[in-house]
Amino acid sequence: MSVNAYLDPHEAMGKFTLENDELVLAAIANRFIGSHPKLPPMYRTYTTRGFQRGSDYRYEMNLEERWPELKDGQFLYVWGKLWSDQEADSPFCISCFGPATVFVNESQSFKSNLNDDVFPDRKIHFRAMLRKGWNHIVLELVKTGTGCGASFGTGSVKGFPTHILSPIAEYEGQEGWAYSSPQKEKWLTLPGGDGDFSSTNEWYPKLDWLPDEAEKGCFARIFGINPGSSAFAWTKLGNLSLRKQNMKLKGQYRGRCKIYLDGTMVYYGEERAGNLDIMLQLRHGSHDLVVQSECADGNWGFELMLEQTQGHASDNEMVKLSKPFPVAGINDHWYYVGLFAGDNVPEVNAITHIHPAADAAGEPLCWRADRPDTWIRPYLENAMFGKWNYPLGVTLYGILKTGAALSDSHFTNYATEHIEQCSSMHTYSVWDSARFGSPGINHQLTLIDSLDDCGSFGAAMLEANKARKLIGAEQAAERIAGYITEKQDRLPEGTLYRARGTTDFMKDTIWCDDLYMSTPFLAKYYELTGQTTYLDDAAEQFLLYRSKLFIPELQIMHHVYDFKFNKPNGVPWGRGNGWVLFSLSELLAVMPVSHKRYEQLLGFFRELCLGYERLQGESGLWHQVLTDPDSYGEASCTSMFLYAFARGVRYGWLKEDTDRYVRSVHKGWEGLKNECIDKLGNVYGVCRGSGYSYSASYYKNELTWQLNDTHGIGIVLLAGIEAMQLRAHGLSQTEE
Repeated sequence: MSVNAYLDPHEAMGKFTLENDELVLAAIANRFIGSHPKLPPMYRTYTTRGFQRGSDYRYEMNLEERWPELKDGQFLYVWGKLWSDQEADSPFCISCFGPATVFVNESQSFKSNLNDDVFPDRKIHFRAMLRKGWNHIVLELVKTGTGCGASFGTGSVKGFPTHILSPIAEYEGQEGWAYSSPQKEKWLTLPGGDGDFSSTNEWYPKLDWLPDEAEKGCFARIFGINPGSSAFAWTKLGNLSLRKQNMKLKGQYRGRCKIYLDGTMVYYGEERAGNLDIMLQLRHGSHDLVVQSECADGNWGFELMLEQTQGHASDNEMVKLSKPFPVAGINDHWYYVGLFAGDNVPEVNAITHIHPAADAAGEPLCWRADRPDTWIRPYLENAMFGKWNYPLGVTLYGILKTGAALSDSHFTNYATEHIEQCSSMHTYSVWDSARFGSPGINHQLTLIDSLDDCGSFGAAMLEANKARKLIGAEQAAERIAGYITEKQDRLPEGTLYRARGTTDFMKDTIWCDDLYMSTPFLAKYYELTGQTTYLDDAAEQFLLYRSKLFIPELQIMHHVYDFKFNKPNGVPWGRGNGWVLFSLSELLAVMPVSHKRYEQLLGFFRELCLGYERLQGESGLWHQVLTDPDSYGEASCTSMFLYAFARGVRYGWLKEDTDRYVRSVHKGWEGLKNECIDKLGNVYGVCRGSGYSYSASYYKNELTWQLNDTHGIGIVLLAGIEAMQLRAHGLSQTEE
């Protein structure tokens, strides 16, 4: 076994496939899809009477506002549940308004000191071990002269955007914390252990209608009195029997009322109030039952019950009302949406969707529950499917291209449906963030503050949009283009750079990674819009980055230029260099040869190819530190070099010494199959997400590789596709 091998040769993919690269691609893509099946967002109730998260995903827990009569020395307790898919050392962040102690599963994880208590703007980061399954988090807060409460939540907005669930049985599955009334003494036993704290103590917020509210109609207590406005209620009416069932809808209404079954009106009550007695014959299956009501000048709402009219007694259980879609946190099967006014009342068929029609201003609407100030919101709780981040952008790009290369819609559909789950929710998630403080989904796209948040996944989205128009894709792309063009920090000459970062060391830097985070998207957005300004910007970035990061004697790139020290970091990191060449090949593929920068960029591409080709290792892999053959063979940079070399040959960019690059691609792809891909489609040797350093040892010894890391899966697929197409290109050339 070679020094770079990650697996026994007996398990290597190359042992089984020879030149049948279709099997390699299918195995890798199928393994990923099988491990991360298609799942929709999770819908949960949420009340604005609870603590709201800010844009940093921390909950604002100001207990003085909740209890104005709170006295110095009194205790308050805040309790919530957090699910973890695995045991993990997880990051948290707190700012204290007074003395605060945090317990995770009854163990103290944080206790404030005197300095913490008097500086509420100070962010204190700490870590706590979460167990697999449910974890109970309790904050013990004490009122002093400085205040009472905390801002508390995740310590990693990008990597760990947590939402807490209610521990109270009545609200099981609802987002949000429970908090106690003021306590004179410290509790000796904390919630989350043995005993039922949810019923033996009084917890807030209270979500019961007051007596005078409960007497109102459902629309009046949810939406208030708004004469002339309309609202809708939606449920499902199901007949489990294979036979048609005769049944009645019985009840009463207040406010003009229309009732629809599967979009067809079955009742119209023009009076301001009346009784309901509607005969229906219901075929087998699930049916949309919608009540539309118009507020006249007072109370409005409805009560509706099912009544069987004939048949066997057992038939009574065959017709039921049920939730239109799964929502955790409530047992009620009616969901409500409004308000609509005048000519802006939508058609009923526009209502029977998880995300109903927009209001008059074009703003999205979300469903509400029949509880005070309670909404139904989507939350992304999948580790992969439906998530938006830059490594997944790379992965989905590879799976999308695999589907095209193998003419297999299974792969294409998986990638496009993942991407569309994000793009279709874009407009909603922006509204959700503005309305509730931080979004439950699409958090990186919604809260864009770096190129990492948008460029990679955005490029995959635009590629998928070529295959079929994706809902919301062009709107999301327009927002991304606006961010890169107008908001992303730049140097005076226009260079994209990092003026700030999640840590101090990231501030005032240029990373060669950012060519990938920007230019492929700009090139594809140029394809979509035909606006050459985006193509021009992408072209200029390569020349600007070259001026700061190119190593002329090696014809490769430094990883980072740090303006704090006014020099590059001196380390040619493998994947960083891979991003450069990969992205340059993406740009050249769409750039007209008549473009003013084409020849310069083609010359830069050829320079880089010469430099990288010289550094290929004996096994066919390139190394984590390109100039250090003792550093590990790294799969993602290897794949990107192969991808670019193969394209260079096919597109005619590498006309001189073509055989040299063909040999390199063949050698590298065989190296990947023999040393980095096993027979089950697992991918080894992909460097984890990086920081940066002026020390090569950091890259070599601290930036370790991970199994099936999303930074590399898609790139390996793309390399395999290009190797396969290069072989087909060679055959066609021979035939000619």
